[in-house]
Amino acid sequence: MQHDDNTTRRPVLAAAGGAAVAASGAARAQQPGAKGPLVWLDMDQQALDDAYDQMVYAPNREQVAKRRVANSDKARAVIGTPERAAYGASEIEKLDIYRTKRANAPVNIFVHGGAWRANRAADYACLAEPFVTAGAHYVILDFTNVDDAGGSLFPMIEQVLRAVGWVYKNAKSFGGDPNRLYLTSHSSGSHLGGCVVTHDWRKDNLPVDILKGAVLSSGMYDLKPVRLSKRSKYVNFTDEMEEALSAQRHIDRLNLPLILAYGTYETPEFQRQTRDFHQAVKAAGKPVELLVGEGYNHFEMLETLANPYGLLGRAALAQMGLTPAA
Repeated sequence: MQHDDNTTRRPVLAAAGGAAVAASGAARAQQPGAKGPLVWLDMDQQALDDAYDQMVYAPNREQVAKRRVANSDKARAVIGTPERAAYGASEIEKLDIYRTKRANAPVNIFVHGGAWRANRAADYACLAEPFVTAGAHYVILDFTNVDDAGGSLFPMIEQVLRAVGWVYKNAKSFGGDPNRLYLTSHSSGSHLGGCVVTHDWRKDNLPVDILKGAVLSSGMYDLKPVRLSKRSKYVNFTDEMEEALSAQRHIDRLNLPLILAYGTYETPEFQRQTRDFHQAVKAAGKPVELLVGEGYNHFEMLETLANPYGLLGRAALAQMGLTPAA
């Protein structure tokens, strides 16, 4: 496991707030008679719902989101506005390409999170700057959300897969090397990313090793407990969806080096999901590394990807064979 302290530290008050919220939840669960029937592992329904609700463990979400949007504006002022390209027919099926000056450069594709319900590519430009300055193109995907998809996750993953295929087929048009594609992701985007790295690309007449590596942070890799949580109020889970879109059940199709990460202030389920996926991939004899962000909550983990010396930024650049710009 790797720890990294050279990234932006959380405000003391936010840390205290997160600890207080988590402590109050733990205290509630330990009170005699307070715990209901077990729904998943040692959790009752309330504890499980809390474990899939980031606000319970990361009350500074809005503060971090404001930083991300503001930093994305600043990043575009430095590296320029992206080239906007369509990978499909609908309005949302577009992606932002932040180009580096290096010719035939590697490409990193980012899949954003937002509980499958929110966020847009434009709000993540801050992630592109360290990659662009280090000599890689950075492509940020837009795709539909589960509410607009009628409660189904299938249209979301279908679009993300098609977008990755588009980047492979069109990389040369923007100076990218199609044989050096990598993936980064966060939160529900890492659930989708897990589906991408375990997808059978032969069905799309594309190379099984279309991606040469991936860094998946703070994700979900088995939908069974998610289906039991309050997220089922807006996701219409089915047996087919749970089976098909649980990456941990399809490790046989994994064909790339994988880096998985979570923060120590994430919810217990997001931590467990990542540890279990790591162990399963490792047991299958496939290359995988686990990174633990000491002192980071769910949303703060993503900020380390925007920092070339942060936990995720350093790992993603190294995976691509790149070093931070001098």
